[in-house]
Amino acid sequence: MNIRYSSDSQISAEQFVAVLNASTLGERRPVDDLARMQTMLANADLVVTAWDGEKLVGVARTITDWCYAAYLSDLAVDQNYQKQGIGRQLIEATREKLGDQCSLVLLAAPAAADYYAKVGFEWIERGWQIKRTH
Repeated sequence: MNIRYSSDSQISAEQFVAVLNASTLGERRPVDDLARMQTMLANADLVVTAWDGEKLVGVARTITDWCYAAYLSDLAVDQNYQKQGIGRQLIEATREKLGDQCSLVLLAAPAAADYYAKVGFEWIERGWQIKRTH
């Protein structure tokens, strides 16, 4: 399998939703609201994608200031393509684009919590949130 990675490829909200649903991350995203999904893509600072030919099989979506902190808000790999290093490569490509000055943080999906330690993330216990109401 020859997976191609890109930080220049534009993707549609429909493609984004398809890979989120294929990864199960769609269960925790507003995938029925395409306008909101498009806004999520449009306002991301960095979107790294993984492609098998013309098929989008993975995406890493990041919000960042490019010099101190970055939030990896979505990391999704189609379940049919998982356990092949695609998620790890999406993270690595994201880190390469961000540079050495940026810390990369994320909130793990419950089913993926154990995965992140395996790919170099350090667990931190101090974190707070104000949940969205919609």
